[in-house]
Formats: sequence, structure tokens, C-alpha cells
Amino acid sequence: MRVLWLCNFMLPVVAEHLGKEATNKEGWLSGLAAQVLERAGENDITLAAAFPVGEDLLENKEDIFEKTISAYEGTLCCYGFYENTDRPEQYDEALETRLKKITDRFQPDVVHCFGTEYPHTLAMCRSFPRKDRLLVGIQGLVSVYANAYFASLPKETVHSVTLRDFLKKDSLVRQQQKFEERGRMETEAVRLAGNVTGRTEWDRFYTEKWNPKAVYHMMNETLRPAFYTDIWQEERCVPHSIFLSQGDYPIKGLHYVLEALPAILEKYPDATVSVAGNSLVRYETFKDKLKISAYGVYLRKMIADRHLEGKITFLGRLNGEAMKEQYLKSHLFLCCSSIENSPNSLGEAMLLGMPCVSADVGGIPTIFTDGRDGILYQGFQSEKNEFDSRYSPVKTEENTLENISRRLSDAVIAMWSDHDKRKEYCENAREHAKKTHDGAENYRRMTEIYAEICFCV
Repeated sequence: MRVLWLCNFMLPVVAEHLGKEATNKEGWLSGLAAQVLERAGENDITLAAAFPVGEDLLENKEDIFEKTISAYEGTLCCYGFYENTDRPEQYDEALETRLKKITDRFQPDVVHCFGTEYPHTLAMCRSFPRKDRLLVGIQGLVSVYANAYFASLPKETVHSVTLRDFLKKDSLVRQQQKFEERGRMETEAVRLAGNVTGRTEWDRFYTEKWNPKAVYHMMNETLRPAFYTDIWQEERCVPHSIFLSQGDYPIKGLHYVLEALPAILEKYPDATVSVAGNSLVRYETFKDKLKISAYGVYLRKMIADRHLEGKITFLGRLNGEAMKEQYLKSHLFLCCSSIENSPNSLGEAMLLGMPCVSADVGGIPTIFTDGRDGILYQGFQSEKNEFDSRYSPVKTEENTLENISRRLSDAVIAMWSDHDKRKEYCENAREHAKKTHDGAENYRRMTEIYAEICFCV
């Protein structure tokens, strides 16, 4: 069975082989590749990976890069193609020709597209003739995310434009529009595919709505290997420290935390917040002032108005090991996003067995059980997202910054207030995540899906 993976980036093992800088994104894909290649003798899979590359690996933009490398005790066929990944809202029809060259050369039995966020997935779905052999894997859904993008922000912030925003044509309004533009490509890709993999009630709801004829295959994700080897211990963490895995755009909900933090500090004056990723609020040098975004200005004002200086730390980019160490030293993991499918960051925290608090949004309740694995609080709901209003109309007053942040602070305080319950949550979360993110089972399920696509009539 010949299987072609369409990936959003060059796999780290390929980057290392070519002497390129490897990405920290989607590290779980490397683990999955390792399992497929190490067990090629028993699974009868010949694996290839196609991914965007820079012009330095191509003679011209219309050419494709091809190389076979030894990886994980197996052989991986690699194909690179040109795509402007800095402008994922723009569709380039030439992608269809480039990807057709790859499929013509490799002759796959199954094409597995990992994610719908980039134009190359639509290009593959348009160019590959066997729609019944197309498998589109859902990660997030940008078309749905677009409706939660502004996430309780005041109108004056939404429509504010800094010099950086103007020069980069990247204001908050434009960012949301880009999600909508990418979303139109995403929905078309799903409508063309004969098969979809998902893992939550949320992604199943939307993909079946867009393409009721596609076969929906349930498949969970395997996490980065580092997170299977340690267990969180309360006595080793920094008391009342909160960890956020991201905060670089409004969907990730950092503004909810800043609004909630004064109430948390009243109960726990030593509380702190650490955020992985680069600082959005840095304003020390002239260059910093030129680079700050409207969202960054808003966050700076929140910090100043609420006297939170010294309480928020941005940690910069962290690799897998550094992320794990930050989880282990923190007293609570918080997912405060306005929308998510099933964030791997929450899965990693659960797998380590640490206290978790999360907004009840999107697909999160499928992987995280309120009152058993930790605490869910009511997060942002969009009137435009049918999943949010499927049972009853969305109440606008529940979506205010103040109300969502109050529910967030109540949940954090409740988690820290009951030691015995917290210990129970941690144990349950770890056991739940070990099942959801069982690498052997997820590998078995993926190969089963490939066989179903190839051999079932």
C-alpha cells in the first residue's frame, strides 16, 4: 500500500537530513512517522511525505524536490513543492500542477492530508482524481474559528490599527478576514474529499454538515514522545503558577486571563502567569514600539490598568523538552481559548497528570470531562457557529469579557482550594489522556483506516 502524506511543514527528520532548521510545530507527526517506518515490514506501507519547501531547494517554483532518505529504520520518499506559506489566504492554482506531479510520480493508493488550514490541501483535493482515496485529517477549522476571532474584545480595539498593523496589512479585522478566506478553501476541500478523520463531536458536526457523503473516521492523535515519560508532582511545582501554551492572537484568550487575574490574586497573592511564545507586549526599544500590534497595545493597557506588572512572563519559543519542563514546574495548566478542536497542549498537560482548567468550547468536552478530569467553565460562544447554538440560542450577555473572566477565575480558585479533589482530577486526567493518546492504538487505527479506504468497496 502506497501512502502519501501531505504535511504543512517539512518533517524534522527530513530537515535534519538536509541540514535545515526543524520546526517545533506538530511534533506528534514525527512520532507517527517513526511508527509507520519502523513497522513497514508488517504494515506493508510505502510512505511518502510531501511538504512546502523554500526556493533554495528548487530550480524554479514549478519544479518539485524529490529525495529518498533513511529514517527511523525505514525508507521515506520526500517531495517538496513551492508554496507561499506566509500568505495562506491566497490560493495559487499552480499548486494543483505541482501536486499532480508528485502524485503522478509516487502513484499513491491513499493520500492523507494533515489539516485544512493551508491552500495545498484544497489543491490536492482538486488535483487528485480518486476522491474515494482522499483522506482529509481535521486539526482545527479556520472557517469556524473566524466567527470567534474577536473573542469579547471591545470594538475600539478590534478596529484599532498600529503602524505595524498598517504596514503589514495585518490589523485584527484583516486577520479575521484572512481566516474567512482560508475557511472558504477549507470547506471546499472537505466537500471534495471522500474521507475525513476527526476526533471530536465538534469537528464531526461541521464536516458532516459540509459533506454528508464523506466517510467520517474517528482517529485520535498521538502526542510528542517526551510527554509519555514524566508525571507532574505538586511538591516540585511553583505554587499558584499558571501556564498557557500560547497567547499570540485573540483566539487564545490571554485577555480573559488578564481580566480574571485580579480576582485570583485576591485569594492567592503569589499567583503568576507564564505564556509560551514571544511577548506581544514588549515595548522597551524603538523597534519594539514599531512592531507592537493593536492586540499587544490592548494587553499592555490591561496589565497597566490592573497593576499586573511582574505577574505575566512570556517565555519565548520553547521546544518539546522545554515545554514539558514548564508544565512540570507549573501549578495549573489553563486553556482559555475562545475556540479549539482538541488542543494537544491540553492533552499534554493531562498526560503529565497536572491540574487543568479549560474553557468549554469547540471539541474540548470530547477529550476533557468536566468534574472528572478537571474543571470546565463556560467560554465564548458564537451566534454564527451552529454547533454553539444547536440546542438553544447563544446568550450575548454570557459572552462579555467580564462574565467569561469571572467564570475563569472561579474555576482556577476552585482548583487550588481543594487539595484532595485536585489530586483526584490529576489522576483521572492522566488515565483519560493515556487512552486518548495511546500511540499504539492510534497507529493501529490509522493503518486500519488506510486498509478500509483501499480494500473496502
